[in-house]
Amino acid sequence: MKQALKVLQFIAVLYLFFLCIELMGGSFELIGKDTARQLFTVTENPLVGLLIGILATSIMQSSSTTTSIVVGMVAAGTLTIGQAVPMVMGANIGTTVTNTIVSLGHMRLRREFELAFTGAIVHDFFNLCAVIVFLPLEAFFHPVQKAATFVSGCLVDVKGATFHSPLKAIVQPVAEAIASVGQYIIPNNQILGAILIVAALALLIFALTRMVKIMRGAVAKHLEIVVDRYLFTSTLRALTIGMLVTAIVQSSSVTTSLVVPLLGTGIVKIEAVFPYMLGANIGTTTTAILASLVTGNPAAVTIALAHLIFNLFGTALFLPLRRVPIWMARTLGRETAKRRWIAPVYVALVFFATPSILILVF
Repeated sequence: MKQALKVLQFIAVLYLFFLCIELMGGSFELIGKDTARQLFTVTENPLVGLLIGILATSIMQSSSTTTSIVVGMVAAGTLTIGQAVPMVMGANIGTTVTNTIVSLGHMRLRREFELAFTGAIVHDFFNLCAVIVFLPLEAFFHPVQKAATFVSGCLVDVKGATFHSPLKAIVQPVAEAIASVGQYIIPNNQILGAILIVAALALLIFALTRMVKIMRGAVAKHLEIVVDRYLFTSTLRALTIGMLVTAIVQSSSVTTSLVVPLLGTGIVKIEAVFPYMLGANIGTTTTAILASLVTGNPAAVTIALAHLIFNLFGTALFLPLRRVPIWMARTLGRETAKRRWIAPVYVALVFFATPSILILVF
């Protein structure tokens, strides 16, 4: 009976998540595409788009939330695919803040902290390396956008109209009913749209938080055993399990943070954990892909696929070159273990201060 209630609760929260995506897209249309676009004109610069993705995800500690919001904005026409791709890249960096913060819990013991912090920031350095390589390529040649557009074209009608999504059929009538009631109460479309956007964003974050909590509660008892006994026997297995577990809990922060204590205690080595973290990067794209299917918008599907393809490109390049981000992480980890004040400064600078300052500068 208890498990049945958890399943029903999860279904209800999942529906709320889908509803928020649909409502957000309609709300942007209410306030007017031109007005909404002015709020995001800074994203014309790919570097600023990247920084916005880092900062937003660091604050919300969820790349799923950031990419879902971006998908909704692309569906509403307030962001182009070219503007959205750098934001998705930034979300990949921002989402690693959680496991880096988790590693700070090991600061009391120097050697344990060095291992935990090094294992946490290797995820940071992988994403930074991937962005350093692919952001300039994307700015000039658009490989991620082109690949995502091609795959998206294979999934839609030949004319490129819309997806015939059963999810949209379920959530759209409710979203339209909410908007209709709102227009009756608040005739001004811009004010109503702004209110609905704020409400949809708040409910979206609540829904994602509840989904993660429910799923963690359902698998927490068995997850530790799986991680300890079966996870790190091979590169392919670690990569696959990282993908699957993250797709289930819909949060790469959860799955990557889970292994930080194992790294700190020396149960596993950073080389074994690295493929698992890359798998988590791929698995976390599930949420945005589901969100894009709800919108029924080919452009939204394209940007969701762009997130997946960017992570696939990064994995294909740096899984064979894993020594590069691992060396970078170990170098900083050793220095941080000697001067532990570096760790909180690193978190503050990389994830919050630097993106905020550079956004204002550019």
